[in-house]
Amino acid sequence: MDVWSKKLPGIITQVALILFSSCGVTGGEVCHSPLVSNLLPSSFRSSSQLSGSHGPGFAKLNRREGAGGWSPLSSDRYQWLEVDLGLRTEIAAVATQGRYGSSDWLTAYLLMFSDTGHNWKQYRQEDNIGAFPGNTNADSVVQHKLQHRVTARYVRLIPLDWNRNGRIGLRLETYGCPYNSDVVSFDGHSSLLYRLSPRLRQMFRESVSLKFKTLRNSGTLLHAEGRNEHSLTLELERGKLLFILRKGQVSSPDSQHLVSLGSLLDDQHWHHVAVEHHSDHLNFTVDKNTVWLQIPASFSHWNHDQMIVGSDRVLSSWRSVGSNRNFCGCLENIIYNGVNLVDLAKQRDQRVTVKGNVTFSCVEPIFVAMTFTGPQSFLWLPRVTEAWTMGMTVGLQFRTWNKAGLLLTFELPHQGGAAWLYLSKAVVYLQIHKPGRAPLELNTGSALNDGQWHSVLLISRRGHLTISVDGDEGTTAHASPAFDVTSAQLVFGGCPTDGSSQECMNPFKVFQGCMRLLTVDHQQVDLIKVQQRLIGNYSHLLIDMCGIIDRCSPNHCEHGGSCSQSWSTFHCNCSSTSYSGATCHSSIYEQSCEAYKHKGKTSGYYYIDVDGSGPIGPQLIYCNMTEDKTWMVIQHNNTELTRVRPSQGKTQHSAHFEYASEEKQLAAIISQSEHCEQELTYHCRKSRLLHTPDGSLLSWWVGGLGEGQIQTYWGGAPPGSQQCACSLQENCVDPRHHCNCDADHMDWANDSGLLTHKENLPVRALVLGDVQRPGSETAYRVGPLRCHGDKNVWNAAFFDKETSYLHFPTFHAELSADISFLFKTTSSSGVFLENLGIKDFIRIEMSSSTEVLFSLDVGNGPLEVTVKADFPLNDNRWHHIRAERNIKEVSLRLDELPGASQKAPADGHIHLQLNSQLFIGGTASRQKGFRGCIRALQLNGVTLDLEERAKITPGVQAGCPGHCSSYGSLCQNQGLCVERPNSFSCDCGSSAYTGAFCDRGADTLSSASHQYLRLS
Repeated sequence: MDVWSKKLPGIITQVALILFSSCGVTGGEVCHSPLVSNLLPSSFRSSSQLSGSHGPGFAKLNRREGAGGWSPLSSDRYQWLEVDLGLRTEIAAVATQGRYGSSDWLTAYLLMFSDTGHNWKQYRQEDNIGAFPGNTNADSVVQHKLQHRVTARYVRLIPLDWNRNGRIGLRLETYGCPYNSDVVSFDGHSSLLYRLSPRLRQMFRESVSLKFKTLRNSGTLLHAEGRNEHSLTLELERGKLLFILRKGQVSSPDSQHLVSLGSLLDDQHWHHVAVEHHSDHLNFTVDKNTVWLQIPASFSHWNHDQMIVGSDRVLSSWRSVGSNRNFCGCLENIIYNGVNLVDLAKQRDQRVTVKGNVTFSCVEPIFVAMTFTGPQSFLWLPRVTEAWTMGMTVGLQFRTWNKAGLLLTFELPHQGGAAWLYLSKAVVYLQIHKPGRAPLELNTGSALNDGQWHSVLLISRRGHLTISVDGDEGTTAHASPAFDVTSAQLVFGGCPTDGSSQECMNPFKVFQGCMRLLTVDHQQVDLIKVQQRLIGNYSHLLIDMCGIIDRCSPNHCEHGGSCSQSWSTFHCNCSSTSYSGATCHSSIYEQSCEAYKHKGKTSGYYYIDVDGSGPIGPQLIYCNMTEDKTWMVIQHNNTELTRVRPSQGKTQHSAHFEYASEEKQLAAIISQSEHCEQELTYHCRKSRLLHTPDGSLLSWWVGGLGEGQIQTYWGGAPPGSQQCACSLQENCVDPRHHCNCDADHMDWANDSGLLTHKENLPVRALVLGDVQRPGSETAYRVGPLRCHGDKNVWNAAFFDKETSYLHFPTFHAELSADISFLFKTTSSSGVFLENLGIKDFIRIEMSSSTEVLFSLDVGNGPLEVTVKADFPLNDNRWHHIRAERNIKEVSLRLDELPGASQKAPADGHIHLQLNSQLFIGGTASRQKGFRGCIRALQLNGVTLDLEERAKITPGVQAGCPGHCSSYGSLCQNQGLCVERPNSFSCDCGSSAYTGAFCDRGADTLSSASHQYLRLS
């Protein structure tokens, strides 16, 4: 029998449940057995108890023994109740109840888990919410199903709040099922080498999965490679997990694919890793976060024949990317293509070679950490040695995101003075003030706010003072003060705020972060005794856990924005992006040339972001506004007239066209434009275009999105016709042919026309088949892609009753949402938009004739933002609203007025959960509806087609005329604004100027026109 089975006798008897839990079955009903009710009283512990009959062993759900439940000696937030389940168990739910027949119950609590009874981890629900709602009386049971199950042996419940007319009182139960696993432990010098047989490699879908826990922030979990020089590596580097695919022994961008996921993974808690390899992509998962990675065809099959687990030095063809260190920690359930590799090693399979001290249980050291949560956190310790006057040595480890904070302070003996060890600008400083002497200051270290563990050692002995950061790998600073730097008592993190310590002063920021391995005079401080208040004193500390979280993992900064953080929040730097806002969500550019025109812009190059806040980036495009229509012009690599001469050995001439815009940008431009066109011209002299005399096809072009489709018609003719424009116009030079050039005359002729079928644009390639005959001369031109008419800008609906509305599918915008539209009305109030959830909602309304209100609730209570105008909004002119919600803030802008915003709670709910239909122009209750026009409504960059929905909705009309009241001022120099159904234009007949806005002199336009004709 193996070591694991010896330690856990009896677990294998429940075969069905073990198979269920090891396979990760998700059936909630199966994994819902009570886990606490049959435990012995010795399985319960607590911070304190009111009396023998109020002990923790009486805290079983629906029991009445003793005093009917557990109650601590005092009711405060330092109390806790702990249950030992006996072995690691999968926990799916928790239930609480007050103390029987009393006024004692909890109204809120935290839930903690641990494998060892130390290093507790707080359970956080979705949106990073930690607190669970409790009870409203002593007898009813409140059960919470965990949103993600937890595997642990120990459960601890910490009261946050309780019935203020009573005290803390608790009975509880947890529900779950047995958990089976195969565990292996590595000491940093050990490894397992597997020789993978073909039977293990030939799988339809290749995958590897495992769990790991470690205290070291770097080390190689596994590395696999094959005879084809393909390799796979999972490596921990500075607390992040790297997944590396490599081909060959030389690293290059083409031969190596690397992706990083996760953060703070050196927290000595279990983390789940999975890699699923499909033909052209793979899914890489760490805990609850998954990334999708496209891979080239050369990596289509792993074909590994050996794997090293726990080390980076056995397979000679490979070296790790970062650490070059072996893994030290525990691995669990390593499954490679369906095979349990840990079980193979336990069975001493001949394909496995064991190197060093490998044990099949999780051997883990105990480090007790503490978390300084806020301004009131501190730890006071007395010096236990009587020789404190001879000097002092203090050491600690810390991790934080903050650049500043007090680590340690103490009062100097003999005429006073004080010393402060603190962080400033992510550097450790030691500052000493002694009356009558100049201040002494030392500093060392850098970038110490990176969330990693850093050590600090302060040594004061016989006139020598030293501070060291990160030991041998770090830096040191020295001084030789002429006075003793020592003290009889030490204060860590901050100073008491209740005035109990007059000597403690903190002129710096308080420390927020974690500390561990505190040593005083080379003796480690027992923080468990501190927790039991047997040593020193403390306030607002979480002892035996490190509560640091990475607010930048996953990164909520969009569009490539860089994330930085402090203990309580994060910040997005959008300077290198084309987006703005707290999370770099909203584009700083317009979505079309049409939109720029209505800002009064003239012809020129502009950045166009076709999908606004969507994933498609901006592009530089020429906007031609000299004509009545506003054209977007997209160039390609050859828009000039190109001559083709006979070339020996070539029977065809082919040309390929690369566009300045990317594929997604082209697709969006073509889709949202009312009209697109591209000129196609062929000049010929004794060179046929489309057909030979017997009707065989000579030439064609390829058009459309993606790879495109072969097209056999020419410019000016309809798709599929195999004709040119002259055939439709019935003026070909030879009526027997459908193209001028197919007549094969010795005189120059041409076939020209516009391609206007959007599905076949843009032109990707051109193949000309009659260019090899002696005497043949040809020239062709493929013009730029030109599009006009932004369907989004003028898409409008008119609501003529307060009870009328349009409805659309639910607006799914859990983490970020931007809403923009234009409106005009003569009413003084009305709801523009509303979408409801069970509790959450989002709403934009005109609350008065001068105010717009944006309100929502994501579970933290209603949040409202108002913009007040100093002019009436019911003036029947177009007004522009832009509203944005992200996990950091809610903001609202109206026209060009200053925007308004409200910060979101740092640790509140962040997911907006909506489930009803989206109402436009009204509400679900059909009250406070909007009367007037709404235009260009976009949600997260996607336009809602108001006109199409209005055509089938009573009380709503498609379109909305009357634009000159808003845009007439754009017509200059006595130009007159002319209304159009979906736009406006400027009539320059009575003006001496021309152009889209009557802003160009006639001489200038004439010169430009002649220049264009001459170039053509």
